[in-house]
Amino acid sequence: QVHLVESGGGLVQAGGSLRLSCAASGTLFIVNGMGWYRQAPGKQRELVASITSGDRITYADSVKGRFTISRDNAKNTLYLQMNSLKPEDTAVYYCNADLTVVVGMHRYNYWGQGTQVTVSS
Repeated sequence: QVHLVESGGGLVQAGGSLRLSCAASGTLFIVNGMGWYRQAPGKQRELVASITSGDRITYADSVKGRFTISRDNAKNTLYLQMNSLKPEDTAVYYCNADLTVVVGMHRYNYWGQGTQVTVSS
C-alpha cells in the first residue's frame, strides 16, 4: 500500500505564492508519473500539472508561467510552486501518482486526501 500526504495549502491574497508538497510512502514502488489536480466547488476535477518518469511536464493553460511542478526523487516528494495566485485558483488540490508496486509489479493509481487553497481578492 502507498500513501500520499499533501501539505502546504492555505489562505493567501491574490498575487501571493504557496508551495504544495506531496510525500509518497509505503511499499517499494516505481514512479511512472505524478501530478496535481484541483477541484473547485461545483466544478469537475481538472489537471493542473503533471510530470512523467522521463521528466516530461504538462501544465494546464490557466497556470502556465505561474506554477512550477518539480519532484525530489530521493525524498519521494512532489512539489507545486504556485506564484501570482488568482482568486480563480481557489480549489482543493489533490496529488496523484501513477505507480508500479514492485511486489507483484502491479500498476496502481493513487490519490492524496487533498489540501485547500484559497486565494482572496
